[in-house]
Amino acid sequence: MIRVRYFAWVRERVGTAEEDIEPPAAVRSVGDLIAFLAARDEAHGAAFAEPSVIRAALDRDHVEHDALLGPAREVAFFPPMTGG
Repeated sequence: MIRVRYFAWVRERVGTAEEDIEPPAAVRSVGDLIAFLAARDEAHGAAFAEPSVIRAALDRDHVEHDALLGPAREVAFFPPMTGG
């Protein structure tokens, strides 16, 4: 089981701030998880329609989409951050 947290417009499109999921064994990386989530339903599909702009963190450490989920307990998805 892994807790998936969504932030900003990703949260708005998915319709929830977080959920606990049990991804299939074939879901090994963050990118795999994004593809799995995008295929779940229309809301997730809209949130992950452009996966290249989605940022991710595993257990609060920023990672690339090819990072393996491994023993992570939490993954967070958020849009690019801007500052000023």
